[in-house]
Order: sequence, then structure tokens, then C-alpha cells
Amino acid sequence: MCVAIVGGMGGSRAAYRMVAGEYGATLRHFEGSGSGLEKRLRAADVIVVFTNMVSHDARNRALSAGSGAGIPVFQIHSCGVSSLRRCLESATNRSKGAIR
Repeated sequence: MCVAIVGGMGGSRAAYRMVAGEYGATLRHFEGSGSGLEKRLRAADVIVVFTNMVSHDARNRALSAGSGAGIPVFQIHSCGVSSLRRCLESATNRSKGAIR
């Protein structure tokens, strides 16, 4: 499973990776809305948007990429590690190891 984070804090990238690893996931972290964002997000299985640390443009592009590719998008205001953990818990069926 690949998790894409849009927004958040660059200094927390290692902690985000650690939490993703707990769920057997790889992590791709995008702090802004650079070129080709939508294309790179379409390769993810889950998109998490930390709305308090991202531009409106990046948020809108993430929502567009997710809805266009049928990828679940979680929008959450807080950009902490525990927020990411809650999103991954919701996105992952722990007993089957599959995306809901």
C-alpha cells in the first residue's frame, strides 16, 4: 500500500514514514502543489491531506486526483503523527490487510 501525504510538516517526514511502516505502507510526502502532483498522487492507494499546512491549490488538486482515480482521500486539519495514524487505521482493514 502506498500512502501519499499532501501538506504537513517536512520535519515530521521521518515520523510519518515510521507510522506508515507500522501499517505496511510506503509513504510519499508532498509539501506543496508542484508540477505533476496529480499524476504522482494517482499512484497512491490512499491520499491524506493535512489542511492546516497546505495551500488551497494543493488541496484542490489532491481532491481532483483522488476522485478521478477512485482513491480514498482523507482531509484532516491537524498534521500530527496521531492524526496520520487515525487516517491509516480508518483506511486499513487491519484483520484483512486490505483497503476499504
